[in-house]
Amino acid sequence: MSVTPSTPAIKAQDHPDVLRERLSTTTDSYGRFVPRQFLKLLGIEDIRKVELGQQVERKMTILFADIRDFTSLSESMSPQENFNFLNSYLIHMEPVIAAHGGFIDKYIGDAIMALFPDSPDAALRCSLALLERLEEYNSGRRRAGYRPIKIGIGINTGIVILGTVGGAARMDGTVIGDAVNLAARLERLTKEYRVSILISEYTLYCLDQPGVWSIRFLDRTHVRGKQDTQSVYEVFSGDPVPLKEAKTGALKAFEQALAYFHLDDLVTARERLLAYLAIAPDDDAAHVYLERCSVPATAPGKPREESAAGWRAKYSFGQEMVDSAHKDLLDDMNALARAVNVGAWNLTPPLLEQIQLAASHDFAIEEEMMLRDEYPFLDLHVRQHQRFFDYFAELRSEIGCGEEDRIYLGFRVKRLLTDWLVNHILSADRHYSQYLRSRRPLPTKL
Repeated sequence: MSVTPSTPAIKAQDHPDVLRERLSTTTDSYGRFVPRQFLKLLGIEDIRKVELGQQVERKMTILFADIRDFTSLSESMSPQENFNFLNSYLIHMEPVIAAHGGFIDKYIGDAIMALFPDSPDAALRCSLALLERLEEYNSGRRRAGYRPIKIGIGINTGIVILGTVGGAARMDGTVIGDAVNLAARLERLTKEYRVSILISEYTLYCLDQPGVWSIRFLDRTHVRGKQDTQSVYEVFSGDPVPLKEAKTGALKAFEQALAYFHLDDLVTARERLLAYLAIAPDDDAAHVYLERCSVPATAPGKPREESAAGWRAKYSFGQEMVDSAHKDLLDDMNALARAVNVGAWNLTPPLLEQIQLAASHDFAIEEEMMLRDEYPFLDLHVRQHQRFFDYFAELRSEIGCGEEDRIYLGFRVKRLLTDWLVNHILSADRHYSQYLRSRRPLPTKL
């Protein structure tokens, strides 16, 4: 009698369903260390296919959020209490970022670095939601007998490189570029100005709906590694209603005070700030500026003139037609600034018209070139051009309506026109120039 060999029973741990479940669990576990969204942006679906040096350029909005005075706070806690505190805080914050279309790139001590691939508006909505969630978290801390905490948020939008760095045994995903550095710098400035949210001019120009936000100019500042000034803006949409209304109603008065401050007329700046604080006494940033104006009350007010933004070799694009258009536009802007500074109001209408025509001509040249060269960030560039015309129209209306505060208007010309153009050349135009160089074939070795 023959015996048919029996088929060995499949071990439970080797069953296909079990293996699929194990793979899914493993993938989820890896996803807690390497964000799936990051891999998706790199065009990678399977983490096993990640290789060192993979990279891609993307327009991205970067958000940094940091706990104020964390060092002094942590010194009063044991190591275990530090970790318990950080994790309880981060557990509250992380879902808010995901709910607004962002993802956390990394935790840096008590700081969160989050990325928003689609919309800077989403990053702003997220920042307000983070502050709301923080209020809920602080309510629990108060009930437990702990003091509430504050956070500062810095947001910037720009072109970054996402990729993998490291060595053979250890690699990490990261984001590099000036846009990241500026976002981190803005977060640090929130402490200096005692505000919750700061954004860059690049984020402001990229907003889909800038009119729905409560935003005001706060400062012109130097960023490490850059010689030119960057405009910084406060988002105060989340302020208590009375303070928000006071800031909104006195926006011009606040910027007029800042204009005198930046032109070194500290006496007049102090007078303007005191008048403004009578309207908005709880404005911490205004108090910061008032503290900086601590000069003898009898000192004479003597504003200096804004220095002209003369053409420099580093502004050169490398294309004679573009460089010539940029230089002519900068000359027109400086001529307008001089006319405003001396009160030559009869010269301003033709100069404004000339700037309108020169900018239209200049930007049309750039956009036509970018379209021809299949520049992948043409839409971003066009958006910045459109925003320029929006803010140029504001300035033109102010001059046309008879605004005669020469200090304020001169400051506006500098900030909205010459500063914008210089920063646009050194950032957006320079990136396009680098793109063109990268497309040129390398010379053949003989």
